Amino acid sequence: MRRHLRTALCATLAVLAALVSFATPAAASTVAMRSFHATALGRDWPYAVYLPTGYRADAPRYPVLYLLHGNNGDAMDWVTQGDLQNAVDTLIARHEIPPVVVVMPQGGTDWYVDRKEKMETAFFNDLIPEIESHFTVENERGGRAIGGVSMGGFGALRYTLEHPEMFCGALLLSPAIYSGDPPPSSSARRVGVFGEHQFDPHVWRALNYPTLWSGYFGRPWRVPIFIASGDDDLVIQAESSLLYTRLREAGNPAALRIVDGGHAWPVWRELLPAALKYALACLH
Repeated sequence: MRRHLRTALCATLAVLAALVSFATPAAASTVAMRSFHATALGRDWPYAVYLPTGYRADAPRYPVLYLLHGNNGDAMDWVTQGDLQNAVDTLIARHEIPPVVVVMPQGGTDWYVDRKEKMETAFFNDLIPEIESHFTVENERGGRAIGGVSMGGFGALRYTLEHPEMFCGALLLSPAIYSGDPPPSSSARRVGVFGEHQFDPHVWRALNYPTLWSGYFGRPWRVPIFIASGDDDLVIQAESSLLYTRLREAGNPAALRIVDGGHAWPVWRELLPAALKYALACLH
């Protein structure tokens, strides 16, 4: 009789434990600011990181998305103004994207090139190794994507064309890209990046995406690129359409979205879910 009672009690406790486990929700997604010493910059470099619901250090590696903010913006703009956490949470819950880690570095006004600081070198030589050593993320092309807004779109396109072996998808929201020189209204002319004391078109052209075009298409990798802009952002929506056309004519996968609005976060917040779905479709 005692043996039967013990067996029944153990079975009951097992059922209760299973019910408690089932009823306890996984830890919610989190966004945190972190900082590390970047050798290329010679200083500490802050970044924001989104970890999906249920993230565990002992789980299989998560895919990772790197997002670059706009000129004189902040790494947390993606969260505070772009509603990134809610957008990613929702897409993951709907199984429209996989659980993904999102890394948002602080870019200041450096335009993500090696001019004011060695920002581009720091991204590849310091930030990516930092993320891959401290978080359970993929370290191969098939698990890594990149994106950016405005100035960050300039950086994301540059990094994609320079290093297609590193990224399997990209998203560009109102990218500050120009097939020629930037217009007089562009901050690229005033931030002290493209020229020592004043804007130097030779420096701009040496770093602008058309100089990377033949090198990119001379390599075997093709990165699907989502490009979008507001229709009131006249120059950038025209340049976005031109980039899209050139990519498609060259046989590179790309998507284009033009929506109502200007060069502002309400536009980018609206575009973000579709951009994430497209750019992260490559992730395994």
